[in-house]
Amino acid sequence: MTGLNPSTRRRLLELPQIQSVWEGDRRSFSQDAPTDIPWSDPTLVKPSADGECILWVDGSQGMVRSMDVVPMETGHEAIVRTLLRAMEHPHNPAKPARPQKIVVRDRETLFYLRGVLQDLDIALDYVPDLPLIDEIFRGFQETSNSRPPALPPQYAETLLERAEELWNDAPWEVLADHQILEIELNRWDLKSVYVSVMGMLGMEYGVLLYRSLDSLRQFRERVLSQDSIEHMEEAFLGQDCLFLTYETEADDDEFDSEFELVEFAEPELKPVFGNLHPLEGIRSFLYDEEAIAVSTILEALHRFMKQHRRKLDGDRFPEIASRYKIAVEASIVPVKVMTLPEVADDLFGMVDEADELIDMPVIRDDLVPENAFLSLGVIPWSMVEQMRSQLDHYQAGEPAEVGEGLPVILIQTSRPKAKALIETIQSIGGIRGICFNPGADPFMGDHYDLGLFQTQNGELHLFGEFEGDDPTHVQARRKWEQRCKKTKGYCGLVIAKGLTGASRGDPNIKDMMALFEVKAISPEALGLGTLERKLAVDRMI
Repeated sequence: MTGLNPSTRRRLLELPQIQSVWEGDRRSFSQDAPTDIPWSDPTLVKPSADGECILWVDGSQGMVRSMDVVPMETGHEAIVRTLLRAMEHPHNPAKPARPQKIVVRDRETLFYLRGVLQDLDIALDYVPDLPLIDEIFRGFQETSNSRPPALPPQYAETLLERAEELWNDAPWEVLADHQILEIELNRWDLKSVYVSVMGMLGMEYGVLLYRSLDSLRQFRERVLSQDSIEHMEEAFLGQDCLFLTYETEADDDEFDSEFELVEFAEPELKPVFGNLHPLEGIRSFLYDEEAIAVSTILEALHRFMKQHRRKLDGDRFPEIASRYKIAVEASIVPVKVMTLPEVADDLFGMVDEADELIDMPVIRDDLVPENAFLSLGVIPWSMVEQMRSQLDHYQAGEPAEVGEGLPVILIQTSRPKAKALIETIQSIGGIRGICFNPGADPFMGDHYDLGLFQTQNGELHLFGEFEGDDPTHVQARRKWEQRCKKTKGYCGLVIAKGLTGASRGDPNIKDMMALFEVKAISPEALGLGTLERKLAVDRMI
């Protein structure tokens, strides 16, 4: 059993001891447990069927002092961590303190706490029932039971099938977000909806189904106005549309011991349906009538893409109109789908005007091949010297050869794609520098490190998007900066083959195809500031 550090014990003994009895417990979540409970820490794992909630409450004062959510297999240490937070950093309005007594309903937990909390002058006892915690969990369950399901049960299967069809159709491969389709319904209080397809830049996939062209235009105007984050959020919530987006649940990150970065596995797809309205805000579920309408719209869009995809390929957006008869429950609904080329030109012109006003360079994301293995690490100087003499493609720099080696970005892909990538880089003069620039999603509150290459022609290319609070990336980024200081500001880009072989994630010298020694550029030198993700316009500005 791990005990408290002497310094921690002394710190806890300095807290005032209050005449209160605290209840502590950990309980499993059921399948229908709510996922929108206001947890104490927004970075915590949200409830899931295989998760447990740890609660410490002050039974005398009737308040929650700390709460945590952990995987079910987590040991007893987790309940102690949450207890220490309840003592030193409790929820408002509670003050830091030690309780006079702690009661639990699990004897194994009781024995564990007795070993850990000895010498803290806290009485511990077993009780069969914890009334306050019981009441809190009943409230959780009532919240879950009172919420409508994300999709009406009678339409859920059909909607999920439609979402899968749309994903397979991949309209974002041929339609940009300004190339609007009108779908005429004349049903369910919807005369027409105006479809904006998201995903051509690979940032967020889905469709926005606007109830009017005015709402679509107003939102894009406000997004492109470079307003404050607060105004951006207001603009986002001011949209009037139904939506389908696709979320992903990535596999656990794999830490590579040599290259010190993460491999991002193919994610699991999860469609999310919902509604946006200026007076309702955002909700991620549909009512019956909305579900019927969205299902019909998606079926019409699927048929349209299947019939006319070739006509829309290659930046073409001609006038096209088709009619379909779609079976909806016991009736047949006639639906008309048409392109709106004039609207597309108008919306595209709005983007051009905004680009002229802000004079911001375009950041491209088509340089690095899809599904490439990406890592951030270091190559020993002995291997660097070997690569300099053996590789056919080498761009020389002037790094100071001190420290562990040359800090590098590794891109590992298939041999043909690696060769094409090298040829593209060389055709534009090579790489000028590598930068990690801050990025933000103002709507979700997320922060990122955006990995950027600057080529000799001045273009910026996105090679990676890393969560700003991911501990693996934070550690790798810290080491990267330390190593770059030792090399006098130099780093490298390594391009390797062998993505699907035994050397995946750990290429040897035979797999290396190119080395570019370049300068590490600071965000301040690049002068972009924090790049904000702009929803619906599907571009980074």
